[in-house]
Amino acid sequence: MNQEISTRLHPRTRHFSALFSPTPRGARLARLLATEWLRTWDLPHGIDGSAEHVVAELTANAATHGRLSGRSFRLALVATAAVLRVEVTDTRADALPHLRPPTRDAESGRGLLLVEALADRWGVELGPVPRKTVWAELDLPPEPGRVCSGAVGGLPQRTREGKEPHQAPPFPPTAHAHSGG
Repeated sequence: MNQEISTRLHPRTRHFSALFSPTPRGARLARLLATEWLRTWDLPHGIDGSAEHVVAELTANAATHGRLSGRSFRLALVATAAVLRVEVTDTRADALPHLRPPTRDAESGRGLLLVEALADRWGVELGPVPRKTVWAELDLPPEPGRVCSGAVGGLPQRTREGKEPHQAPPFPPTAHAHSGG
């Protein structure tokens, strides 16, 4: 007997994922494709603009700081009824992102400040070696007429070592993770 096995996302979940070259051109293409996909998802007003900026910053960081010749980076967007999650995975787990106050004359170094300002949460997940994923989540307002019950429609969260589900997962003492608030 033939059995068909299928994996389905929740009907209200939208997903986009693609590989890009770790170059300025690859980061630009990722931003342009993400912008087009986000427009088709009919997100609440203002969310798509914030998401576009987050995608632009995280993909630029992957092309600049996560670059290894011959290795692509992945952009993934997942939207549920409650959350839009942006993930950028590269192969430079040794180069963890961290916030630092920019100097007045610095020409770069403000990208993560923008991500922190626009996203409700962000952080870094390590692995499998040699990868790291920098992620950011933007909460979506509840749909009119729908009773919001908290976790319904949200992305699964893992609790590890006493961390609250909304915080970034713990890392080794030398690593840094940030979660806005």
